Amino acid sequence: MAEFLELDDFFRRLWQPPADPFRYVAELAGEEFRKVKTRRTFRVEIAGRGFFVKHHLGVGWGEIVKNWLMFKRPVLSALDEYRALKKLRELGIPTMTPAACGCRGNDPAKLESFLITEELAGMIDLEALTAGWETTPPASELRHGVIRAVAESAGKMHRGGVNHRDCYLCHYLTPRQGDGSGKQVYVIDLHRAQIRDRVPHRYLVKDLAGLCFSSFDAGSTMRDVYRFIRLYTGRPLREEMRENAPFWQEVLRTARKLYRKEFDRTAPELK
Repeated sequence: MAEFLELDDFFRRLWQPPADPFRYVAELAGEEFRKVKTRRTFRVEIAGRGFFVKHHLGVGWGEIVKNWLMFKRPVLSALDEYRALKKLRELGIPTMTPAACGCRGNDPAKLESFLITEELAGMIDLEALTAGWETTPPASELRHGVIRAVAESAGKMHRGGVNHRDCYLCHYLTPRQGDGSGKQVYVIDLHRAQIRDRVPHRYLVKDLAGLCFSSFDAGSTMRDVYRFIRLYTGRPLREEMRENAPFWQEVLRTARKLYRKEFDRTAPELK
């Protein structure tokens, strides 16, 4: 790869030649949400509009080799997330809107790249929304709306060949207030997402177990789980469980292992 650059109309006007988009992004500063050695994520305002920026520097050969030794495909640039966003939008799944993406370099370990997405304003992530639901249950309409929105989004994503790899409630946003709260969700943080013709079994389990794991402390019940399964698959529950009960048992076991590993305690029982 030498150079990839795709801009929406706003950034095409902003970065008219001889402007260097890569230098412009490198010099941007704003409210930082994540900063590691080779990547930073931050919010900026440009001409009165809010954007989120992910700026990647080369991951280095050490990181690439480590990933391959663990049988994982390394994430080399922002292009993976950009392609995942485009794919989700093709599938009709609400997500972030990409405004600009660029990648340059020939050495896989030294690629420089960036992804700029339009800000999703007035949102709350589902982990924050559901905090406290165990002790103070929400209205049934809100709980059922969240389950339906997440289940249908995840089902459409997986059937479309995309697995998230960081599929937790904190990576789903919903409007903080108004009629859309809990009924409309937006998938975010697709940095590690993968696209195939068909999602492999292990990655289906990983994504679904992540959702289950992050809902344990939201007062989830077995009725909620069954509602999710029915909406995720789009099939009658009795039929799905007759044919695929071992799969869903594996998802639940994996979620419980994640909870034990993360919190060093047993996950709450689903009643």
